Amino acid sequence: MAGNERRLRILIAGGGLGGLTAALALLQRGFDVQVLEQATELREVGAGVQISANGSRVLHALGVGEAVEREACEASGKEIRLWSSGQTWKLFDLGAESVARYGHPYYTVYRPDLHGALAEAVRRASPDAIRLDARVTSFSQDATCVTLHLADGSEAKGDALIGADGIHSRIRFGLFGEDRARFSGMLAWRGVIPMAALPSHMRRMVATNWIGPGRHVVHYPLHHGELMNFVGIVERSDWQVESWTERGTTEELAADFAGWHEDVQAMIRTIEVPYKWALMLRPPLERWTDGRVTLLGDACHPTLPMMAQGAVQAIEDGFVLGRALQMSPADIPAALLRYEEARRERTNRMVVASAENAARFHNPALAEAAGAQAYVDREWAEERVRERYDWLFSYRVDEIAV
Repeated sequence: MAGNERRLRILIAGGGLGGLTAALALLQRGFDVQVLEQATELREVGAGVQISANGSRVLHALGVGEAVEREACEASGKEIRLWSSGQTWKLFDLGAESVARYGHPYYTVYRPDLHGALAEAVRRASPDAIRLDARVTSFSQDATCVTLHLADGSEAKGDALIGADGIHSRIRFGLFGEDRARFSGMLAWRGVIPMAALPSHMRRMVATNWIGPGRHVVHYPLHHGELMNFVGIVERSDWQVESWTERGTTEELAADFAGWHEDVQAMIRTIEVPYKWALMLRPPLERWTDGRVTLLGDACHPTLPMMAQGAVQAIEDGFVLGRALQMSPADIPAALLRYEEARRERTNRMVVASAENAARFHNPALAEAAGAQAYVDREWAEERVRERYDWLFSYRVDEIAV
């Protein structure tokens, strides 16, 4: 925005990882940004997130990579383990090999650490960019601006609106009406465990995926290795509440993984409060932009958590959006459409791949050791793994056409 031109004002509904990434990318490109977050304090749920090389590339490009790295774990590898015996197959290296192959590291991060680094960078760039206790109820737009209507009766006006307000997006509802979610038949459990509470042989800087018929468990280190993130997914039809804040009990969680290896049981016993949420399926949107309004992250391409890419894709969205608006600030609707075009095929492919992994992790062939060996040898052969992940990890968000 050179000379005496007015700085364009971009409204972002939602102060999560995707919204803050978009805010930072836009602030660094000279836009005026207002993030409207309904919470009264800016914080993330206590859970883990995996940031593969395609995501850490964005963080370093935005100047927050070092801050995140100081708090994160750079896991040395990823492995598959069998639910009953604990038999282990090495999947791939994550440390030096990620940097060598893809140019950037693979982090496992405590969500509050990542969220805090992004929020601090946004506030450093613009101290008043984040407005809390600002719950969006609706919006309207015309040829020149967008107006957000808030629950307290106030309004916010801008040149564009980004709906980064998550899986229950009010902005998506305003654009396209009722959600078309359907239950996936799976329930997810999550918990964060003090690493010191685990048996010594489990205190490793390794990401592990336990696979078995009808369910699986993922765990990995967080926050300098002081914490272990736990996610367990089980096929059940009796719980269909889609919320990250619903509490369950350790007894119920243990019952869902009865008969599983003692290492899994040891983790479950140390989770003070497990949380549970129903995994829902939503068809990819045919479009997610209308005029001066667009969506990013879970608001437009929510996915099952089977590729560990939900947060990363929102982060990618935010960066690409910044590039698209920078390229043609004089025509915001066209810039938003170019952002959508640049992202649609990739995010749709990610949604499909995540659903395919759900079936892969829960296959009936995993019930017995003999069948499991043949199944893992086939499904996790090096060439199959590369086929599933190379296209994700090698993506260069700063170089793709916009």
